[in-house]
Amino acid sequence: MISQLSWKIGGQQGEGVESTDRIFSTALNRLGYYLYGYRHFSSRIKGGHTNNKIRISTKPIRAISDDLDILVAFDQESIDLNAHELRSGGVIVADAKFNPTVPEGVDARLFPVPITSIAEELGTSLMKNMVASGASWALLGLPLEVFNKAVEEEFGRKGPAIVEKNIEAVKRGADFVLELAGGPLEEFKLEPADGKQKLFMIGNEAIGLGAVAAGCRIMSAYPITPASEIMEYLIKKLPKFGGTVIQTEDEIAAITMAIGSSYAGVRTMTASAGPGLSLMMEAIGLAGMTETPVVIIDTQRGGPSTGLPTKQEQSDINALIYGTHGEIPKIVIAPSSIEECFYDTVEAFNLADKYQVPVIVATDLQLSLGKQSCEMLDFNKVTIDRGYLVKDIPDREDSSMFNRYAFTENGISPRVLPGEKNGIHHVTGVEHDESGRPSESPVNRKKMMDKRLRKLANLEVTNPIHLQAPHAEPDLLIIGMGSTGGTIDQARIRLSEDGLKTNHMTVRLLHPFPTEQVLPQIEKAKKVVVLENNATGQLANLIKQNVGYHDKIVNVLKYNGNPFLPSEVYEECKKAAGKKAQEELVKNGNV
Repeated sequence: MISQLSWKIGGQQGEGVESTDRIFSTALNRLGYYLYGYRHFSSRIKGGHTNNKIRISTKPIRAISDDLDILVAFDQESIDLNAHELRSGGVIVADAKFNPTVPEGVDARLFPVPITSIAEELGTSLMKNMVASGASWALLGLPLEVFNKAVEEEFGRKGPAIVEKNIEAVKRGADFVLELAGGPLEEFKLEPADGKQKLFMIGNEAIGLGAVAAGCRIMSAYPITPASEIMEYLIKKLPKFGGTVIQTEDEIAAITMAIGSSYAGVRTMTASAGPGLSLMMEAIGLAGMTETPVVIIDTQRGGPSTGLPTKQEQSDINALIYGTHGEIPKIVIAPSSIEECFYDTVEAFNLADKYQVPVIVATDLQLSLGKQSCEMLDFNKVTIDRGYLVKDIPDREDSSMFNRYAFTENGISPRVLPGEKNGIHHVTGVEHDESGRPSESPVNRKKMMDKRLRKLANLEVTNPIHLQAPHAEPDLLIIGMGSTGGTIDQARIRLSEDGLKTNHMTVRLLHPFPTEQVLPQIEKAKKVVVLENNATGQLANLIKQNVGYHDKIVNVLKYNGNPFLPSEVYEECKKAAGKKAQEELVKNGNV
């Protein structure tokens, strides 16, 4: 029996690939397996090759696998594009309708199953996803009743007749492939999972759940890949808590509506991707100038312009930090797991209120849309901090306005909600005095700028970095952000087997940069490898700017739209170790 396995389904977008993956993985989750999914899809509604890959394991995983055990193909293109990933002895389950063939040089067994024909016999070709799922499930030798339960939940709302038809489709697919294969494949039998309940979600769902838990009650946004699922999630959830989602006409309206709602006292957010973030920049400056809390989610994707809207990239770092004109305090945090997407969203709302600044949560497409297992969330960790929000303001003898932007030692002024007695003040995007009245006084300008900018001098953020540092003087310190963490961890296993001493750092606070935490780790490493999905080394440049040690830092960049594979990280890190390290490995008999 094996402890992990990789499964992929491919076909044309719109013909059931997504639903097949969803039901197949849901059933596996019910058995207690850990799952990590990667979705490759086109930027159109229907047509174009798409595939979903799932890594299945008895232990926690946070990376896609290099190879593939089972490929389910709805067309020959899926075989031609993906069969090279199959390990020797892998399996292709293909629709017999297109007379499938195995490409030259691929060592795989082909099981042609009349997937479409079976579905049509049952009444509709739409059920071919269930036929394919049944065939896959049967080869693994897993209990069919668990899969049938997932089918019941998927189609139960359509009535018992539809459920029975789909269960029959599963059975026929299973029976046919088992006859071809002579029974379940022993080499693909998975060890039993722990059976414990786990959450199985995408990062966008975790962000949405975090927003609800944080007390967010208004989301204003415009749909955009890969952020739209946050809106879709909250459309269903917020009304249950007295909140609402407003689809605006564009991202400019979305951010300004969020700022207005926040000014009124409601915890508010918006979410977008690179193109939408660009449109929001002027208004983000408004939030900084008016010291209005607002939370913005940026789900990074391939750019520039429309770019690669459905592909992985981490190229918004410069825009997130430097995109606004002028100078304002802002906070940019970057979660690196599903759990962190939840907890960091809660923290983002608290930070926004506490420091009265815009807070941007930066994810990437793989983290936003890659569905994966995570442990049950601890809602006891959720706390609400509304910051310096004042009530019961004393009467004033004169007719002066409330000093909403009062000069304070820590830069954080008293905030009052509209309608509060004695709290009247002026709000404007131009420079202003303590009560908000426009002012062009040079003295006031400098004092007000200094006040705003010193807000973050004593910023407290939970875990600005994640550090795995078993070695006092590592050969390599590997640094990444976002979804790269699990891939780096997997590569480090092989690097350790080769005798290389590696430490791993994930940067979670991009701005203000956590120099004090990063500097000592870079100082003691022989080489520093910075891994990121962009073409210009934006994270590496950020580190160089704030820490230095340019001569130690090696860029490892990937910007073809796909996330890093563990093997790629392994190979690049071995190169970065340098000639001296390689000689030591040879001397010690490790290579």
